[in-house]
Amino acid sequence: GGYWQVGRDGGVFTSGDALFYGSAVNLHLDKPIVGMAATPDGRGYWLVASDGGVFAYGDARFLGSASGVHLDRPIVGIAATPDGGGYYLVAGDGGIFTFGNAHFWGAMGGARLNQPIVGMSIDLTTEGYWEVAGDGGVFSFHAPFLGSAGSSHLDAPIVGMASMPSGLGYRFVASDGGIFDFGNSAFDGSAT
Repeated sequence: GGYWQVGRDGGVFTSGDALFYGSAVNLHLDKPIVGMAATPDGRGYWLVASDGGVFAYGDARFLGSASGVHLDRPIVGIAATPDGGGYYLVAGDGGIFTFGNAHFWGAMGGARLNQPIVGMSIDLTTEGYWEVAGDGGVFSFHAPFLGSAGSSHLDAPIVGMASMPSGLGYRFVASDGGIFDFGNSAFDGSAT
């Protein structure tokens, strides 16, 4: 197995057997890169900048961006549809932007939040999605609510979210490396 990592400057780093398909490091970026999503076959990926600009590499198809849209809050993440025919962008206020065959199921945009949204993930079973806030609060859209850390005391804010391949669970990561599992996501340890 392998994986990719992306830096705010658009540099892409590989590990294991993950292949390098390109990066945005030599592009003039108006805003930093804030997210990455892989295609289902692992032969490509999308990068997204905080202004909604999307960059496609490998077999990832460019399906549009939110770079020309007035954003109330910056984009904080990207998630691909299970078949790779679309993607979602999520903003810090919970606004969702859909491209390709991504279906809009609702969003937290315009709602009062205790903490900004920091990420999202796709439910591979229902093809709905979850949004997660910095305090661990979860918002479900056409996806089962499996729990949250919204009422828990956190040592550090949540910074990202991933769904489990079974579609029956999700995991958060905090800025201090803490891991929080919900549904059938099995806790394998954390950096805290």
